[in-house]
Amino acid sequence: MAQVADDPLQNGRAAVERHDWETAYELLSSATDLTRDDVNALAEAAYFSGRLDEALALRERAYKLHVDGGEPLRAAGIALRLAIDHMAKGALPLGGGWIARAERLLADEPEAAEHGQAELARAMHTHFTGELDESLEHSRRAYEIGKRFGNSAIQALALVSEGNILVVKGDLERGLSLLDEASTSALSGELDPFSACVVYCMTITGAQGVGDFERAKQWTDAANRWADGQSVQGFPGACRVHRSEILWMGGLWDEAEREATDACNQLGSYNVWTTAAGYYQIGEIHRRRGDFAKAEMAYRQAHEYGREPQPGLALLRLSQGKVNEALSGVKRTLTESEGPLQRARRLPAQVEISLAAGDVESARAAADELQEIADRFQLHGQRTPLLDGQLQLTRSRIWLALDDLERAEGCARAALATWTRVGAPYEGAQARLLLGMAYERQGDRDGARIEYEAARATFEKLGAVLDAQRTLESLGEAVARRTFLFTDIVDSTKLLAALGDEKWGKLLDRHDALLERAIRDERGEVIKHTGDGYFAAFEAPAEAVEAAVRIQRALEDEYVSVRIGIHSGEALERGNDYAGRGVNIAARIGALGGAAEILASSETVDGSGSPYALSEPRDAELKGFEEHVPIVTVQWRTAA
Repeated sequence: MAQVADDPLQNGRAAVERHDWETAYELLSSATDLTRDDVNALAEAAYFSGRLDEALALRERAYKLHVDGGEPLRAAGIALRLAIDHMAKGALPLGGGWIARAERLLADEPEAAEHGQAELARAMHTHFTGELDESLEHSRRAYEIGKRFGNSAIQALALVSEGNILVVKGDLERGLSLLDEASTSALSGELDPFSACVVYCMTITGAQGVGDFERAKQWTDAANRWADGQSVQGFPGACRVHRSEILWMGGLWDEAEREATDACNQLGSYNVWTTAAGYYQIGEIHRRRGDFAKAEMAYRQAHEYGREPQPGLALLRLSQGKVNEALSGVKRTLTESEGPLQRARRLPAQVEISLAAGDVESARAAADELQEIADRFQLHGQRTPLLDGQLQLTRSRIWLALDDLERAEGCARAALATWTRVGAPYEGAQARLLLGMAYERQGDRDGARIEYEAARATFEKLGAVLDAQRTLESLGEAVARRTFLFTDIVDSTKLLAALGDEKWGKLLDRHDALLERAIRDERGEVIKHTGDGYFAAFEAPAEAVEAAVRIQRALEDEYVSVRIGIHSGEALERGNDYAGRGVNIAARIGALGGAAEILASSETVDGSGSPYALSEPRDAELKGFEEHVPIVTVQWRTAA
């Protein structure tokens, strides 16, 4: 916390000048005799130190002080800032009300920079309501006023407003050029913090919206460098959401989730549209990882902030085997979607879901519409990577369904080339999977296997569990769900040293006989004998727990003590062996145990009907895994 100086008012004003917002807030909050401008400065300090509600209340107070003080221009400027703040929160009627109030104050005043601000606010409001031509006129009028008064912030904001409208209308080259020009003003330090935030955010949104990933990445990096150098909280969280999207596309899902989560916590209600995008992003990561509960929760949060959680939610339902629900969800959202770019993000899902439902004609109609949009939104005479890459994937899926294998292969190759060029590993692996299918059905099993193996390696690296399983099925390798049990003798090295080889050998023989009998009595399968431990698999969690208890009771009067780990999960079946995430988690849990201890993941024993008492769950950090796993101790000497 900053130290309150002897003269909080003067030092607070100085802190505002250097954009030290937390210090400015503390000092001005403690000062007396604030002028009208000081109250507005305090509002700005509150805004950029993460106190949005207080900032709005202070702005309303500053507005009234300027009205009462006979300063209509200053009052109008504050009213327009309030309008933008409310529109960013999703409160369009409140935003429109403050714009109207500002316009009334400006009606009898000679033209000033505030008139340009009013045009900007109107441009923003009409853009939100879908009146793009009117929004474009307001943006251009704002730029002319900003130019006449030499106001670089108004000019930059007008340029990003016009640029975004042109992008949405399909004029990508002019629109993106204006976005670049405006963001250069922020990069060069010409803009105040609020204007710089808005310019960066709108530039990146425009570039990402049409899939110009390289442009979006470069401006995202610039925006994050700028934000990291500012003493600001709240609204700059938008930069982190955009960074999350770039990381996600590049396959860095763990980092992407952390960025999106931190951004949503920081951004909150400052900008509901971007916060909603952050939660949707988190949902997409969890869906692709097969964590359906977390995905659904994130989609629900995105919806609460005003974003339609489609097509992610429909694809989630498809993964759950609920094809009819998935089809209803994606069809409804396509009916409600207004802009072509919004539809373009949903149409690939309609193709995938329609094919799963056996409706090839609907899939073809969706792909045809996607192609029309991709052809309309071209940059330098070429489709953007996002639109063309998705189009080629959807076409490949359709040609496979129609058994037109040469066309399926050609589209999959084109998709792979696009996604490889932009560095999108997940989409690239999808293309490889389709390419492998086309090869296999043309009789090229070796070529297919090469593509399947490459796709599997990428999916496993990303943690895309369901995609990895589908790829393994294509490879002819089975995926099974089992409960895995690992045992390990505690302090085996010390025992060997104390007993000697002969006695140690006899002890191991006795240990092995007891463990194998306990495992087989509970219908378990011994997978491996690891020397001083066992790896076993069971059909049901209750059987694994009972076998573990039998083992501990059998060894209670022996000279040897073991620790046991249990976890249920999916793993790759390879002959008489298992491999994969479920196996690794069980082994890691076992390694955490102590002498005569049974540890199990909470999800394994929950609802298993175990007759033994369980400890309170605790989060365990497992080597090689990003997320913590809740585990419990099975208190095998105590009945539940």
